[in-house]
Amino acid sequence: MHTPPTIALITNDAIGEKMAGPGIRYWEFARVLSETFPVKLIVPPYVRMDAPPTARPGKAEVHICKDAAALAALVADCDVLVTLGIVLAFYPFLTRLKKMLVVDIYDPFLLAGLQREARADFPRQIDAYEKYREALDVQLRAGDFFLCASERQRDYWLGMLSAVGRINPYTYAQDPTFEKLITVVPFGLPQAQPQHLQPVLKGVHSAIAPTDKVLLWGGGVWDWLDAPALVRAMPLILAQRDDVKVFFMGTRRPNASAAQTSAVDDLMALSRDLGLYERFVFFNDWVDYEARQNYLLEADLGISLHLNHAETRFAFRTRLLDYLWAGLPTVCTAGDVLGESLAAHGVAVLVAPGDVEGLAQTTLSLLAISDLRAQNQVRFEALIERYRWDVVARPLVDFCAAPYFAADRVNGDPRWQAGARQAKPWWSKAQQAVKSGGLRELWRQVRAYLLWKRQQ
Repeated sequence: MHTPPTIALITNDAIGEKMAGPGIRYWEFARVLSETFPVKLIVPPYVRMDAPPTARPGKAEVHICKDAAALAALVADCDVLVTLGIVLAFYPFLTRLKKMLVVDIYDPFLLAGLQREARADFPRQIDAYEKYREALDVQLRAGDFFLCASERQRDYWLGMLSAVGRINPYTYAQDPTFEKLITVVPFGLPQAQPQHLQPVLKGVHSAIAPTDKVLLWGGGVWDWLDAPALVRAMPLILAQRDDVKVFFMGTRRPNASAAQTSAVDDLMALSRDLGLYERFVFFNDWVDYEARQNYLLEADLGISLHLNHAETRFAFRTRLLDYLWAGLPTVCTAGDVLGESLAAHGVAVLVAPGDVEGLAQTTLSLLAISDLRAQNQVRFEALIERYRWDVVARPLVDFCAAPYFAADRVNGDPRWQAGARQAKPWWSKAQQAVKSGGLRELWRQVRAYLLWKRQQ
C-alpha cells in the first residue's frame, strides 16, 4: 500500500486566533492538505508569537520551533517542504535536505519592500533591497515547484525564473508550458458561509449608532496602501451625511517579529488633525480570524485603496476576498488584478489612485442605495465558488500526491542550483556599507546581523 508523503508547511508569520495573510494562507493549506496527507504546520524560530494556537487546522499537527535544531528535527521525516518569504534565507539548510521543495511566491515582497523602505535613508534602502534580493535568489534557485497568486504574477515570476536560469532545456522538456514548474494558487475563502454571531460595531461601539453606515478597512495598514485617502475623504462625505463611520480592523500585526511601520502612526495623526479620531474614524488592534465575519457582515462598504506603484500591479489583495466572502460591496483603487476582476463582475467600484474627491462621491453614491447587498447577491455567489480554499489549493494537493524534483535540479548545470550564487564576502559588504553611509551605516548593519544570528 502506498504511504502518503508527509508535508511540512513552514510559515513565515504568526498563526492562531489572530493572523495576517501569510498565517491564514498556511493555516488553510494545512486544513486542506491534512484531509489527504500527514501535515506539520511549523512556525520557525524567528517568528515571535504571544501564545501558541488553541485550535488545530483540520488534522494537521502544529509546531512552534524554539531554535533551528528543532526545525531540522521536525522536517527530518517530511517528504515535501512548502514555505514562503524569507524562511529559506534564514534557514538555508532547508535547501540542502534533498527533499522536494515547494516555494510559495504569492507575495512579491521585493516590490513591497521598495515602498516600505522608501522614506528611509538611502543606505538603509539599499541594504534592505539587497537582503530581499538575496532571499528571493535563494528561493528561485532552490524550488522544485512554485506557487503564485494570479496569471499576471505568473508572468512576472517566469521572467524572474528566466533571469536565474530556471527556464531552460531541462524544465522545458519536463513541461513546455512550465505548469510543472510554476502554477497559480491564489488566496482562498472558507468553505462555510460567514455568520453574524454577535454584534461588534453598530449599537455596541459607543460612537457607532445602530443606523450608522460603516466603511470597513479590512486587514492591516501597510506602507504600500493608501489608507490616508480614505481619512481625507471623510470630511467630504460628512459634509453631506453625518452618519458615516470608518473602522480599521487591524493596526498591530500579530507577528511580533515583524517590524511595525510608521503608516499607522501617520494615519492616526492625520485623523486627529482632521478632528475625526475616535469620533468618525476608529482603529482596532487586530480582529481575531474567526471573529472577522461579524465585522464584515455589519459593514456597509469594504474599502481597499493603494498607491500607484509596481507592487500594485502584481499584488493580490487578500482583504478583497474577505469582502467577497461576506457579500460586502466594495470600493477599491484601480490597478490590482483582483480588484479589477471584482469590478468586472459588478461587485466592486474602482476609483483612480489618489482621487480623494472621486472616492468620496463614489462612496456617497453607493451608500444611497438601500439594498445594495441584495442587488449583488447572485453575482457574489457565482464568484465565491471559484475561490474556495478546497478549489484554489488543488494544484498543491495534486503536487503533494505525486511530488517530483524539478528536472534541472536533478540533472541541470550546478550554477542553477540553490547556493550557486556566491554571497558577497563580509569585507565587501563592509566596504559597501561604509561607502553608502559611513561608519554609522556599518554599525547598523553589524547590529542587524548580530540580531539575525541570535534568532537562529
